[in-house]
Amino acid sequence: MKKNIEPCYYGDYLHLDKVLGAQELQSVKYGEPAHEEMLFIIVHQVYELWFKQVLHELNAVIDTFNQDTVKDQQLTQVVHRLHRVIQIQRLMNDQIAIMETMTPQQFLSFRDYLVPASGFQSIQFKRLEISLGLKREFRIDFDKQSFYNRLNENDRALLEGLEEKPSLFDLVDKWLSRMPLLKTDDFDFWQYYKTAADSMLQDDHHTITTNTMLSDVEKRQELNDWQSTKENFDALFDDEQYQQLLKEGKFRLSHEALLSALFIKQYSEEPIFNLPFQLITALTEIDEQLTIWRYRHAMMVQRMLGTKIGTGGSSGHHYLKKTTESNRIFLDFFNMATFLLPKTALPDLPESIKRKLGFFLQ
Repeated sequence: MKKNIEPCYYGDYLHLDKVLGAQELQSVKYGEPAHEEMLFIIVHQVYELWFKQVLHELNAVIDTFNQDTVKDQQLTQVVHRLHRVIQIQRLMNDQIAIMETMTPQQFLSFRDYLVPASGFQSIQFKRLEISLGLKREFRIDFDKQSFYNRLNENDRALLEGLEEKPSLFDLVDKWLSRMPLLKTDDFDFWQYYKTAADSMLQDDHHTITTNTMLSDVEKRQELNDWQSTKENFDALFDDEQYQQLLKEGKFRLSHEALLSALFIKQYSEEPIFNLPFQLITALTEIDEQLTIWRYRHAMMVQRMLGTKIGTGGSSGHHYLKKTTESNRIFLDFFNMATFLLPKTALPDLPESIKRKLGFFLQ
């Protein structure tokens, strides 16, 4: 049923006069228009529109987590919104293929008119990264300072102010940390877990040392990797050791948050952990899609420019490739598979624990 008093027309509602009139070719100012510049502009404008929508979803999720408790109904909505972000990311990744219909020569027909414009000047994309948890301290050196120096005063103040606010990573870490560590008078999950983990590690060690197919060099390398894995396992049960690995950048989640996330993933089939597990999975997928976007972007730039520097002064493909490898946010959720054990090695949760979790998981 009609509820509006004044008529609402399609073109007016979407401001199509502004949107469709916002493609101004730089090449026209210097001679004949470059045909592919229209595609270049529209693809980037569409990216910015999707960035705006992703920020709209993320800000709502951050507001939800920036509370003392998060109710199940809210968590359902959070997971739904994160799934929407993932679908948008997949669409943006597919959009790169449209850009790749442009040949390097076609790009060069207008590229030199765009100096010093560059994609890394996208304020919305930086807002997205910071909001997720990629703050200055976790960036590569170029992004820590050089990027900020290339912004105008207002944009720099906006991003630096955002750096001071809790990110989604920070808030999810606090939320996970509030879950009790499942130790009662009659049940100690982590003791069960440690016994099972030690047994698994010893089996792995025996497999390596008795493998006659490995050379001495290969065996030493396998044993070095085994030792590194064992140290990570040991840190789960030793806060001081974990804090040291945290300082070294081997972990980013707090000790309490990592243990809680591990427990949720280990017992993901339990109804009470369904939504928390979906949340962790969605954040992992968002990080993966962001990494895919960086990788495909880097490959596209190499395809278009080879080793030329970027129009914004970065090292072009080399810069983008480095951010692909370094700018990860929820890497701990990926690496958590290291600590997952077979279900047969772990105990069933007592009913008393399930009831307690029903009260405390907030």
